[in-house]
Amino acid sequence: MIFPKIRVLRSHGKQYIPDLDAVELTAAFRGRPELDEPATDGERRDVEQAAAICPTGAITAEPFTLDLGRCLFCGECARRAPHSIRFTNDYRIGSPTREGLILHPGDRRVPFDPAQVRPEIRQFFGRALQLREVSAGGDASVEMELNATGNVNFDLGRYGIGFTASPRHADGVVLSGPVSQNMAEALEICYDAVAEPKILVVCGSEACSGGLFAGSRAIDRTFLERHRPDLWLPGAPTHPMTYIDGIRCLLGRKKRI
Repeated sequence: MIFPKIRVLRSHGKQYIPDLDAVELTAAFRGRPELDEPATDGERRDVEQAAAICPTGAITAEPFTLDLGRCLFCGECARRAPHSIRFTNDYRIGSPTREGLILHPGDRRVPFDPAQVRPEIRQFFGRALQLREVSAGGDASVEMELNATGNVNFDLGRYGIGFTASPRHADGVVLSGPVSQNMAEALEICYDAVAEPKILVVCGSEACSGGLFAGSRAIDRTFLERHRPDLWLPGAPTHPMTYIDGIRCLLGRKKRI
């Protein structure tokens, strides 16, 4: 009978997000940090201590900056230097350049410069995009968040954007993980199998910088020296809305000044 199914639907309500451009995450979500220049010697010492305890070296005290590509979003720096560092719930932190992930005091957004996007990306993939995800030594956290972009809540497929199993059916590659030596060759083979023109997206702080494993002998990041990423998406792990916002900005489907 259809009536029990109708009762279930009514009890569940709407599970999907009608407008992904209007999403505002909970205040507890740890997103884009904001930096304020230290005003006193004590605040300056706090920043120096925050830089000293950062496990990935994401913070520099002089000049005062925070590298989102290295940041694990653990929040320890904000607890150590609360007058100079605080985390907002802003998930719009993707950038078409690696330099765009470096925050300075007074920055109140991560800008997305469309001039840094290759013209062929929007010409060929502006209406539909299928990507092959490669976990190059990842811990499955970013990978699970990427899977969530296609669930009933976010439903990124409504925009013609999704993932495909074969690189020969893909328009590009999404890289997660720090790129271990064991995955370096497999990553290169997968990327080479994608026809030109193609997109390269780097997703997660481990992929952006190596994260906690940046100095490990088991890491081989020469792939990123040979190939220029089109989109850098920080996060540990990357939130689904960070990925959705970044991809749609890359394709010209939305604007982020």
